[in-house]
Amino acid sequence: MSRSKPLTPDVEWVELATTAQDWKKADPSLLKTMLVQMQIIRSFEESVLELAAEGLVHGPAHSSIGQEGGAVGSAVMLRPGDGVNGSHRGHHQFLAKGLAYLARTTGGTMDPVDPVSAEVQAYLQRTLAEILGLDQGFSHGRGGSMHLQWMEAGALGTNAIVGGGVPLAAGNAWAQKHAPTSDAGTDITVSYFGDGATNIGSVLETMNLAAAWKLPLCFFIENNLYAVSTHVSEVTAESRLSGRGPGFGIRSWRVDGMDPLAVHLAMLQATAHMRSGGGPTIIEAEVYRYFHQNGPFPGSAFGYRTKDEENAWRKRDPIVRVTRELKKLGYLDDAVITQMTDKIKQACTLAVTELTEQDPDGKIGKRRIRPALWPDASFVDIGIRSDLSELESARTEEESSFTGELAKGKFIDAVADVMRARMDADKSIVVMGEDVHRLQGGTNGATRGLKEAHSERVLGTPISENAFAGLAGGIAMDGRFKPVIEFMYADFMWVAGDQLFNQIAKARHMFGGRGEMPLVLRSKVAMGTGYGSQHSMDPAGIFATSAGWRIVAPSTPFDYVGLMNAALAINDPVVIIEHVDLYTSMGTVPVQDFDFQIPFGKAAIRRTGKALTILTYGAMVQPTLDAVGDTGTDAEVVDLRWLDKASIDWDTIDASIKKTNNILIVEQGTRGTAYGGWLSDEIQRRYFDYLDYPIQRVSGGEASPSISKVLERAAFAGRPEIAAALKTIKKDQSL
Repeated sequence: MSRSKPLTPDVEWVELATTAQDWKKADPSLLKTMLVQMQIIRSFEESVLELAAEGLVHGPAHSSIGQEGGAVGSAVMLRPGDGVNGSHRGHHQFLAKGLAYLARTTGGTMDPVDPVSAEVQAYLQRTLAEILGLDQGFSHGRGGSMHLQWMEAGALGTNAIVGGGVPLAAGNAWAQKHAPTSDAGTDITVSYFGDGATNIGSVLETMNLAAAWKLPLCFFIENNLYAVSTHVSEVTAESRLSGRGPGFGIRSWRVDGMDPLAVHLAMLQATAHMRSGGGPTIIEAEVYRYFHQNGPFPGSAFGYRTKDEENAWRKRDPIVRVTRELKKLGYLDDAVITQMTDKIKQACTLAVTELTEQDPDGKIGKRRIRPALWPDASFVDIGIRSDLSELESARTEEESSFTGELAKGKFIDAVADVMRARMDADKSIVVMGEDVHRLQGGTNGATRGLKEAHSERVLGTPISENAFAGLAGGIAMDGRFKPVIEFMYADFMWVAGDQLFNQIAKARHMFGGRGEMPLVLRSKVAMGTGYGSQHSMDPAGIFATSAGWRIVAPSTPFDYVGLMNAALAINDPVVIIEHVDLYTSMGTVPVQDFDFQIPFGKAAIRRTGKALTILTYGAMVQPTLDAVGDTGTDAEVVDLRWLDKASIDWDTIDASIKKTNNILIVEQGTRGTAYGGWLSDEIQRRYFDYLDYPIQRVSGGEASPSISKVLERAAFAGRPEIAAALKTIKKDQSL
């Protein structure tokens, strides 16, 4: 007969509650500070709801009224170097961290007698301005209610994608742990998210990664029981959400979020654990949002909650709780509390008054935003990407004019050698990806020798692209390190689509155009290798539609060296598209000098001609040259090298088109997601008057390559397809 024994987790999972003795032992200044901060958040949120009811908040107004205890209890003791990020319902998280930061200037406390300093008043107004979409906001109105960031205070940014900010927080925690400063390993990060996010894959992936790497990251779950209108019990069998922690080996606490002191005590224990190198923690605070998902009405108005339930939670109000305890202990009386509340409400009213005015075209009492406070419309596309001032002193080279020693070598060796040279010279570069630290350089040899030379900066990751891509984004936002991610195949990028396109690509612009995102993403195209539909795509066409990403596609080993160096120098996310066909190809490589860049945004003319301009890139350059030779076409072959809208070499394209008046775009992949679709549209609009013929394209078929050798070859374009297109063009155009 089989035997069984109960298993228990290897880490502690506890429920923490306060006693009367805890309140007596608590520092009176701490309790007063928490009361002041909660009341500031409450009154601020009430002002936001009033403005929303008047139609002055463009977009959602996700109120956090009722949840102040969790935010303040956890953030009140955080240091300026500690980071936090949060969710779409993040006003209270953002304000709690900012108020804690400002309180540091007055000894870390706030006084109910004088609760609003000039700095706090300015902070409230600037936050409200951002929520209203105004120029004086932290991100000049671009972030609005759901994307609040104040990096100086350690507020890393709230996030409108449920769970989307959690991997970024892990990156910040990684940078804190490894930064070469006196605070390395002692600063922490707190990522706030709700009950809904605990079922999101990126959150669970990040829990695993943070635990494996012992990151100082607190996963703070605000369990308010409802994701819009769906109760937590409907979507998970374990509604004690902190139970996620033990499964990943993460020490976890469950507390009453309506008791700010309980939250604070749990956070003290969690902080001590993280600052001492113990790794991540989870705190689940049961809280309650008094209003609906968005706007000034209670959930009962929409039928998914009862008034009795709402009233029962209101009786546990965190502000009422702390007020009652302070009075019971004799630290405050009703007069001071009333005076405090009035002053805070006046401060919020003043912030509203500074940003609004009587609507001259409306009835008495109707307000409008002060017109002069809107951002200038010309700011709409400013700050999408770097101005490239970081490249001003760059040394650039072309293979044709390079004076250093050159030799024949493999493309893949150039990939490994330039990264080794850069990591030797720049201690901020961190390489990460699946198996990059094993197999003598990963699955293709691209990271050969890196682990042996720089073991602490070559990170083999779990198979969790969303988590480690977001972690790299968080590292890049921190600014002390420059991550290089390897995705084993380009198709795997879509697993991390949220982090690549919603987070990394948009961060600089979304937060006002000020922050940087110095990140390099390497991946390979594997058409022709028999790996099928999910390992074969060329991602250039989709990345070209995502403002914020720069795209490079080297076709020679020499160019790879210079393009990688340029990518690492740019303070933007750059995707480097490689191809398995190139890895084993031979070309000219530098012997010792790996310190040059290919000129930014400069294409290379691989063959001159007068009758036809062929635009191509990467692994299709040589087949194009071969096909041109096969057919005797008088074609000019342009290797684009830089593919994104902001980097492409329009000067070279312009000169060639005006010479040939004829265009052929050549690429290998499927036609639907092909880069040529975007490029042909742009050329059509720019050069319609110069074109004697319709723009021609060579690309793969409609469907992705499949496993069958015959069907795979039929699905993508190569030398025969290019030659066939050239013959047709010559015949139809009498070239």
